[in-house]
Amino acid sequence: MAHTGHIIGGAHVEGGEARIEVLNPATEEVIGSVPAGTPSDVDAAVAAARAAFDRWAGTPLAERIAVARRISAGIAGRRDEIAATVTAEMGSPIKFATQVHASVPVATSAGIADVLENGFAWTEEVGNSLIVREPIGVVAAITPWNYPLHQIVAKVVPALAVGCTVVLKPSEVAPLTAAIFAEIVADAGVPAGVFNLVHGIGPVVGEALAAHPGVDMVSFTGSTRAGRRVSEVAARTVKRVALELGGKSANVVLDDADLAKAVKLGVAGCFPNGGQSCNALSRMLVPESRLAEAVELAVAASAKYTVGDPTDESTRIGPMVSEAQRDRVVDYIRKGIEEGAKLVAGGPERPEGLAKGFFVRPTVFTGVTPEMTIAQEEIFGPVLSILPYRDEDEAVRIANGTDYGLAGAVFGSDERALAVARRLRTGQVDVNGGRFNPNAPFGGYRQSGNGREFGRHGIEEFLETKSIQR
Repeated sequence: MAHTGHIIGGAHVEGGEARIEVLNPATEEVIGSVPAGTPSDVDAAVAAARAAFDRWAGTPLAERIAVARRISAGIAGRRDEIAATVTAEMGSPIKFATQVHASVPVATSAGIADVLENGFAWTEEVGNSLIVREPIGVVAAITPWNYPLHQIVAKVVPALAVGCTVVLKPSEVAPLTAAIFAEIVADAGVPAGVFNLVHGIGPVVGEALAAHPGVDMVSFTGSTRAGRRVSEVAARTVKRVALELGGKSANVVLDDADLAKAVKLGVAGCFPNGGQSCNALSRMLVPESRLAEAVELAVAASAKYTVGDPTDESTRIGPMVSEAQRDRVVDYIRKGIEEGAKLVAGGPERPEGLAKGFFVRPTVFTGVTPEMTIAQEEIFGPVLSILPYRDEDEAVRIANGTDYGLAGAVFGSDERALAVARRLRTGQVDVNGGRFNPNAPFGGYRQSGNGREFGRHGIEEFLETKSIQR
């Protein structure tokens, strides 16, 4: 059983007597605990980060790049341990945890080093002015449970690489991976105080970080509701806030698309990680004339997403991360039925043979209209809504017709699909199954947040701009 503590100023700090238990969502058993952090823990961590800032910011860039590369190598070297920990604490199937949770951060952290090593523009001349980019200072990184290591790396590695110091608050629901990351950071040679870790709940530790006058920036990933609260609290000290929030992403299938491919990849974009992905393709938009065919293909595809023990290599959908999350997803499924959507796969009942654990059946709805709750609100579970459209303009209107704008997909002939992708009001669009690019910016429009992660754009979030006139 893993019992971990804070890391403050390079020291392991047990914290007070209050602990937060970590549950395995497949077995409902306690597998570890972390301290319930307090505002005084935040004060100590921020003070340590502030004290370490000047020296770290003045460290030669080549040394900080080398640290980023050592962090990448450290993650790669502990891949199997990380994957097993992610599976245990948040239920992602072991195959997905290995291929995505434990492997993508290797590429994204190395990508940060690559960008900084290959001509990143730290200065430029504009007339008689020298424009200088400098690290913003102390960064509070507040990360979610659904991709516990991926989101830590997306914030901490670029912040450290540009010369910032960091206080990390991981999700209390899935905090054990953060302890492994802290060990990797220490092994990479990061000096004491440059990286700090404080466990705890959002309303206590998260708010204390957002409000703290010693924090120069908050980088937050989580729900839109929580993001609003972070912004409100942080506004009191007028600090920078970067938000990566919810999504209700549309997969727009054009009438000249390879329908079988579009549906297969669309289901694949909705269900992995149990649908607990902010960029999940939870709405599939298909031409009215091909609706029946698309529904048939989606039902067949969903049947291949086996639900069960996440440690089994054949499992494709594990449990939801918690009982509360399971109940939330089930409530949305029931809401869809109540509002008149047609259930064609799955449903609110517990999957057969799984008496324990927070499991949900992969679910597909047709007969969905754009104003229905399941077509408007983020469900964060394996629930796909299929909506018909009459023409391309209507498809774009439906795709853009939510409060969100994080991700999306378009399938069709290359030229048409690209044209539609340009019309979608969303931060990232995959065309005909375009593969993940660790150096491309990721982030949202509207209530999906502000700011970007990864590559050059992710690096720029952690920099201030100074103009020197001569």
